[in-house]
Amino acid sequence: MNWSDVLADPCLQDLPYKIELNQYGAIVMTPASNRHGHLQIEIGFLLKTQRPEGRTLSECSVDTPGGVKVADVAWLSESFVAQHRETTPYSKAPDLCIEILSPSNSRREMAEKTQLYFDQGAQEVWLCSEAGKLEFYTPAGQVDASPLFPEFPQAIK
Repeated sequence: MNWSDVLADPCLQDLPYKIELNQYGAIVMTPASNRHGHLQIEIGFLLKTQRPEGRTLSECSVDTPGGVKVADVAWLSESFVAQHRETTPYSKAPDLCIEILSPSNSRREMAEKTQLYFDQGAQEVWLCSEAGKLEFYTPAGQVDASPLFPEFPQAIK
């Protein structure tokens, strides 16, 4: 299965969970809680407020060697938008990809997904716990604060 098949399949529309594809084209589903949705909206609002010149997306699909991954929230610079427009999925990762962790996510899975985003060109990847605590990563590793969004809070309430 490829991403255009997923988008076109009426059985896969309006599901209460996120869909991704693994490297074999198999669907991987993650249920989302209301807390997950709250964190997604709050993070997106803060990104848009702090950097209105870029574009903030939820459910941003990125084609990677590990399959199509869907960042819960992403921030795209103007140059990224000019180059890639609204291609679905993006062949390159946006400047910032953010994952909101679910109880089913393992640290290993998140480390692999983070590396896939970096391999596709992301400048930063953030992980947000269910409690709202943020971890900021660059290709060099974990950092105390975001270089792209230095004023971003360490946690979302």
